[in-house]
Amino acid sequence: MPELPEVETTRYGIAPALEGQKITALVIREPRLRWPIPKDLPEKLQGQIVNSVKRRAKYLLLETQSGSAMIHLGMSGSMRIVSTQDAPEKHDHFDIVTAAGDIIRYNDPRRFGSLLWAGLNPDTHALLRKLGPEPLEEGFTGVYLWESSRSRRISIKQHIMNSKVVAGVGNIYANEALFMAGIHPARQAGRIALPRMENLSKEIKTVLTAAIKQGGTTLRDYRGGDGKPGYFKQELRVYERGNQPCKTCGTPIKQIVQGQRATYYCKHCQR
Repeated sequence: MPELPEVETTRYGIAPALEGQKITALVIREPRLRWPIPKDLPEKLQGQIVNSVKRRAKYLLLETQSGSAMIHLGMSGSMRIVSTQDAPEKHDHFDIVTAAGDIIRYNDPRRFGSLLWAGLNPDTHALLRKLGPEPLEEGFTGVYLWESSRSRRISIKQHIMNSKVVAGVGNIYANEALFMAGIHPARQAGRIALPRMENLSKEIKTVLTAAIKQGGTTLRDYRGGDGKPGYFKQELRVYERGNQPCKTCGTPIKQIVQGQRATYYCKHCQR
């Protein structure tokens, strides 16, 4: 599933072809995504100039003078820039066409993604208004993470994956950050001291930043805006490395399930 670094990499890839450009058409081939694409969205976007392409959590926001289109990549979605000579493939569900002749094409084999209208104030949209701070911004600190976890019996991994606590720390990077911070993923969030929370917030930022620089993590379907895979997979220390030796101490990596998600950790390095 595309997580924050993959969505940010996609933003980097498609923004140059969209920002400052007029949208001449929104071509919808399959409206039945996670939620149906609004029937009036092509009319709303046609003729609009894209002022900016932003990201909020795992959502892409195409901001125009009349409002913002909001895109989620779902489980297997990707966006890439193509030309008019590139014929649509089976799972290419919609195209955003610009006056410059570029086509930004959305592909999603599982159709769990979405294209919705967020209006003039996206932060008030039902899917965005309850989100926590962005993990790469100043508002996300060790003190904030510690304060948000007091009296919480939930595991620390589930706590940092709660989008109401922090927006966009998905499963891959939660596993990796907890390993780097030396914290066992099943430890109760409310029993972790402030210094360890400060270290964890730092490692979340470090892991996400490194993944963005590597173009994200391609495990199965993900491709960036330029069609290339992400290369952070080579840097993974625990994720999907069950029973393989820890890269730090050699102890076999353990695998458990938390909240219906696979969790990987080193029982020697993480306490």
